[in-house]
Amino acid sequence: MVDGPVAGSPTGPSMTRRLILSLTLVVSVFWLLAVGLGLVVMEEEFAEIFDGTLQDTAERLVPLVVDDLQHRGLPGAAPQQLQTGSSSGDPEYLIYQVRDMSGRVLIRSHDAPEAPFETPLKGGFWKNDTYQFYSADSDDGTIVVQVADAFENRQEALREGAIALFLPLILLVPVSGAAIWLVVRRAGRPVDRLRREIETKDGGNMEPVPTDLLPRELQPIGFSVNRLLARLRTALESEREFTSNSAHELRTPIAGALAQTQMLISELRESDTRHRARQIEASLVRLSHLSEKLLQLSRAEAGIGVTDHHSDLGSVLDMVVTDFQRSMPDPGRLLLIRTPDAHLNGPFSVDAFAIVMRNLIENALIHGSPEVPVEVRVEEDRAVRVVNGAPAMTTEHLASIRKRFSRGNTAASGSGLGLSIVDRLLGQMGGRLVLLSPAVGRDDGFEARVELPGLS
Repeated sequence: MVDGPVAGSPTGPSMTRRLILSLTLVVSVFWLLAVGLGLVVMEEEFAEIFDGTLQDTAERLVPLVVDDLQHRGLPGAAPQQLQTGSSSGDPEYLIYQVRDMSGRVLIRSHDAPEAPFETPLKGGFWKNDTYQFYSADSDDGTIVVQVADAFENRQEALREGAIALFLPLILLVPVSGAAIWLVVRRAGRPVDRLRREIETKDGGNMEPVPTDLLPRELQPIGFSVNRLLARLRTALESEREFTSNSAHELRTPIAGALAQTQMLISELRESDTRHRARQIEASLVRLSHLSEKLLQLSRAEAGIGVTDHHSDLGSVLDMVVTDFQRSMPDPGRLLLIRTPDAHLNGPFSVDAFAIVMRNLIENALIHGSPEVPVEVRVEEDRAVRVVNGAPAMTTEHLASIRKRFSRGNTAASGSGLGLSIVDRLLGQMGGRLVLLSPAVGRDDGFEARVELPGLS
């Protein structure tokens, strides 16, 4: 037989999350590289602009200074200070000195130092650690105008440009991440849809995965899954058909052989022969019980727990308990206890619920202590509890008896299929089976609790 899948939440890394983080990181790195490259280009362009401004200023000052000196006459020994713009208090962006060929400072701007610049008296660019200079001389070569631009000004401009480029990244990176998230989620919807379709496939749902809406890249996966489902569906149907047919075909000859054996026992008088006939009878009873369980298992594998209409499961439970009590030598050993407000109505199959309760009650009667009554309780929480007397069991033992053909430490007869059938049917009905030992409110005992959502 093929067991159904075990439901669980995915535990591996998310492909979508990893893709979003990777794309966001790559985009951020590209943004930073672009900004860094932009700063390098900006620095070169700023240097050209500042140098051009420096040269243009010096060359424009030369004729003005020459004309001013001609109107004033040759200056004396003391240098003259140009007062233009000095009253505002703002620092000058460019400073300059007018010097003669001996190096003496004739005129200087407001913020220029009184000492001559440490630059040679020849035309062209020159720099030191603090300033970039440009020197321009007059036509007769007697006057040199030297204009200085502090590197701090250029660094400040580059710094402000870098801030102007980096600040938008604070907004662009999360916006880009959100946009990437939207695009990836939208592009990954077919993958999620295919994943959800595959997750629904089990022994009760072998319908093909719809492939007409899948993108071209995922269609081969859908086709492969459908081929696998078709092969698995064929195998399951063959297995279920074989199990069901075998159980049906075995019931009649087993019943006939059992009847003939019982008639033979009634006619025998010798104790040894009669004892052997009793052993044959016991073997046939076990075989009949096993064929009945196989028939139930085949019905469970066929998915009989699913239904669309509501049913009164309380009346089904009454019928099952009454049926057991009629076949018991001591009907008082099986008790049905129901609180007045407990109702069992819901969209569940009455056949599946009857098989579930029959197996649980049968297990409780066979494996429970004979001197302790078996209680079937329906309480206000709408859970059905089957409680019997038994020594307390360990957690490992409780887990092992749920496995198919596992019977635990007991000398009682049985096939080891009852709890497996119950688990299968409750899984189809959306419920679950809870095994407890000791039972609730006791120091010993065994309790099987059936929980079905949607009961009213």
